[in-house]
Amino acid sequence: MKAAGDNRAGAPPGLWRDADFRRLWVGQTASQFGAQATQVVLPLIAVVSLDAGAGQLGTLRAVEQAPILLLSLFAGAWVDRRRARTVMVLADCGRALALGAVLAAYLLGVLGLPVLLVVALLVGVLSVFFDVAYQASLVRLVERERLLQGNSALEGSRSAAQIGGPALGGTLVSLFSGPVAVVTGAFFFALSSVSIGRIRRRERLPARGDGPVRVRRQIQEGLRFVAGNASLRAVGVASALFQFWFAALMTVYLLHLPRGLHLSGTAIGLALAAMGPGAVVGSLLAAKLPGRFGYGKVLVCSAVVADGVMLCVPALRGSSAVTLPVLIGVNFLFGAFGQLVNVTMMAVRQAITPVWIQGRVVATINFAGMGLTPVGSLLGGYLAGHWGLRTSLLVTAVALSLSPLFMAFSPLARLGRQLPYEQHAEPLDACRNG
Repeated sequence: MKAAGDNRAGAPPGLWRDADFRRLWVGQTASQFGAQATQVVLPLIAVVSLDAGAGQLGTLRAVEQAPILLLSLFAGAWVDRRRARTVMVLADCGRALALGAVLAAYLLGVLGLPVLLVVALLVGVLSVFFDVAYQASLVRLVERERLLQGNSALEGSRSAAQIGGPALGGTLVSLFSGPVAVVTGAFFFALSSVSIGRIRRRERLPARGDGPVRVRRQIQEGLRFVAGNASLRAVGVASALFQFWFAALMTVYLLHLPRGLHLSGTAIGLALAAMGPGAVVGSLLAAKLPGRFGYGKVLVCSAVVADGVMLCVPALRGSSAVTLPVLIGVNFLFGAFGQLVNVTMMAVRQAITPVWIQGRVVATINFAGMGLTPVGSLLGGYLAGHWGLRTSLLVTAVALSLSPLFMAFSPLARLGRQLPYEQHAEPLDACRNG
């Protein structure tokens, strides 16, 4: 396996010459742009256009996140038995249509919070299937020794989307209206479905088995595999602690920026977009630091810095000359060290997970890590409504430190410079060509 430092452009030349990989990369990049823009535009429509309160915004975010809890395990077993390409194409077609319904409701004069809730739910359901499918698709599309390079390329595109998506969404909301700006997300999702739909390589799929009994068995296999591995258990718990409190913090954060700090939609987009350049830096650091200092040290130290820097946000007061630059700096550091944690975590997960169960392991960890985010969003809305924005920001920012604290005492902290790659034999009767 080549060292991560040998990768000069996110993937080796041979991988970039692979037309199917390029189609996946273009589609995933467009989909990430759509997702990032939508995450800013939908809440801003609720807050700015519909004058939603703290509780209503928390409910909107919780509805979009609830499918992670309800459907992740099923999605993992379902994707493991089907073509990831087809799942991704249908998911992004559906998300494009759902966002188009917001504009239609606006033009017909019936846009309200109930419409946004329905759209948020549909987008959330389809996002669960797309996210599981795209993480499983790379394993089926490229050789195992090229997974690190392929992941680096895909994470790089996600970082670029974090730069452009929020900035574009916030700017369009400021210049036009939220319902018009939502078309941006629909366009990117449509572009993604076209690009991914052009992938021609046939996937090697597990046998489908016999209906619901087989699905339940596959879900149980994924749960047992994660529960039986100390490092994967730690990844799930650390992710759960972070995602729960981050969901609460972001609900308060999205209220605090326009109402507490009186920032415009453009300024909000620029502040949030600063996570993107930070994430690019984090991706570059992830190619070198774990191999030099050890995966465990990098995970714990990066999480401490990423989560700790958010404590600066409650200290900001009013819309002064330094408010936006400080927010940009905070979000840049959060993006850089947060991305370093994400890429390192992904490398650990893929190193100890066999190809034939990748989808279920991704779904199980998503279920464990993000399943409680709807509750976190509701908690954030409750805290903002009862304790005030600044106090709620401080409480949720402090609570983020629970994740690195747990990692410091988990098996993850003891990981060295080399990942414990496992050789897993694929069941002889478990695969078929598709």
